[in-house]
Amino acid sequence: MVKTATMSKSTPTKSSPENQLLRQIAKPIKRQIYAAWLLTVAATFVLIAQSWLLATVFASWLTAVFGQANFDAALLVQVLPWLAGCLVLRPLLLYLKDKLALDAGLTVVQQVRKTLLNNVAALGDSRYQYGNDGSLTSQILNQTDSFAAYFSRFTLQKYVTVSTPILLLLAAASQSLVAAGVMFLTAPLVPIFMILIGSATKKKSEQQFDALAQLSGRFLDWVRGIQTLQRLNATATASLDIEHASKAYRLRTMDVLKIAFLNAAALELLAALSIAILAVYLGFGLLGILPWQKNSVPVPYQPALFLLLLAPEFYAPLRQLGADYHVKAQAEAAATSLLPLLSHEGLAVPALSTQATIAPTLAKPPCFSLNQLMVTTPDARVRLPKLSAVIPAGVCTAVMGESGSGKSTLLQVLLGFCHYQGQILMDEQDFATLDQVTLRGQIAYLSQQTTLLPMSIADNLRLAHATASDSELVEALQQVQLWQLIEQLPNGIDTVLGERGAGLSGGQQRRLAIAQLLLQQSNLWLLDEPTEHLDPQTAEDIEALLKQVTHGKTVIWVTHDARVGSRLDHQLWLAGFNHLPSLI
Repeated sequence: MVKTATMSKSTPTKSSPENQLLRQIAKPIKRQIYAAWLLTVAATFVLIAQSWLLATVFASWLTAVFGQANFDAALLVQVLPWLAGCLVLRPLLLYLKDKLALDAGLTVVQQVRKTLLNNVAALGDSRYQYGNDGSLTSQILNQTDSFAAYFSRFTLQKYVTVSTPILLLLAAASQSLVAAGVMFLTAPLVPIFMILIGSATKKKSEQQFDALAQLSGRFLDWVRGIQTLQRLNATATASLDIEHASKAYRLRTMDVLKIAFLNAAALELLAALSIAILAVYLGFGLLGILPWQKNSVPVPYQPALFLLLLAPEFYAPLRQLGADYHVKAQAEAAATSLLPLLSHEGLAVPALSTQATIAPTLAKPPCFSLNQLMVTTPDARVRLPKLSAVIPAGVCTAVMGESGSGKSTLLQVLLGFCHYQGQILMDEQDFATLDQVTLRGQIAYLSQQTTLLPMSIADNLRLAHATASDSELVEALQQVQLWQLIEQLPNGIDTVLGERGAGLSGGQQRRLAIAQLLLQQSNLWLLDEPTEHLDPQTAEDIEALLKQVTHGKTVIWVTHDARVGSRLDHQLWLAGFNHLPSLI
């Protein structure tokens, strides 16, 4: 959403922006996470029952082995069906838990990617302030993956780490307060260690994401220029650059893995020591050699076995949380990286803007009044000098000026892709109060570079009008004098184009793009050097075609060619265009 120079300041909050973002995007999946947690609670109760039944069977066997009592076969027959049920039920509950959690994580990723793609589309050419196309692709695809692991593993594990140890601690306390005390006193060692390594992990993860974005961006740039590299025999330069970027990413990845390994090893050691302390207490107690309880057995066979079975499960959630802590750090690092793009002025999640907007309808050709309109970059570089002018309705206005005078920038402003200073009135309405997304969908825009997607001709056309019939597509193609060619193709309008419209000449691609715009039936056309990169005859044909199909509409035609500008209805000269060049 385009706004004027007066911007509202965000209210400071106690939590960090990245944590606010994580909480915000988690709202749609809270029920799934809670459901997964409840399944874990149920699985914990089954575990307690399973451990008790196993302890009962083994205690009966041990007493028989040591001659203290006869083996109770009837007990075994009674216990085994229940034990078998527990052994089947618990894995099933954990499977359902994992399925729900994974689905929740993937849902978040899907939603964030959709939001990012919409925001990138809304930014237009100003998206490059957030990186090149390769870097943005890496952010949308790779960095968002960390959110899936964060919500499906770490977020759920936080709840599990609280509930499961408490339930197991209560079960242990019912058999031995001392054993429960040992488990309780050693448990805090795990979160303390996690806090100590947290900041280092987050920093290293941010560096890893930056290195990956750089690698993706550089690789895409070199791929796009592969023909130039081949022509100049300079592929070695690209290979060396990619090698350096890959090395930087590998080093950053290894740094993260080192921390994750050290974290996991330390947590395993802490848990093993804690279990060993408990095992020593129970073993000495069974032998009757505890210093404070000599010649007595404070914990009999069955409770002792029960506690030994519970001890690893008591520390398992704590260890898992510690092992997944790098997942949290990676998600926070990704949120920090994505936050500028997700919270771009007027593009913050989930709403596009907090400012009330009017949904415009271009029922007739509009006119524009520009008052002290100016566009600058964040570093104070002028993209469009102050401009005051009137663009009349229903005529074709040529926008001319020297290179860098802001011709294309003016179109980006009218498309809602640029922040600006000054005022724009569209049919006496303040442009800043209009819903830019709704308005943009009613504008026919033709950029300097024709962008066709690798899909069928029909699908490319229907991007402008999703419900257009085949007859409407044919009519549009006839208007741009392209139907005779397409009709002769083996699959007609269902012919699939190659990358960037491969299979059609530059002029044919331009005609197809114009046919696409015709389907919009727009009363406002923005044309950015529509005859650029075309041979003279094709350029002449395209110019004549555009004049024909846009008759009676408001057309803003950016051109550097004074000959073209002189043939249009109205001329607007931008700052720096001091005189009309010779037409000879």
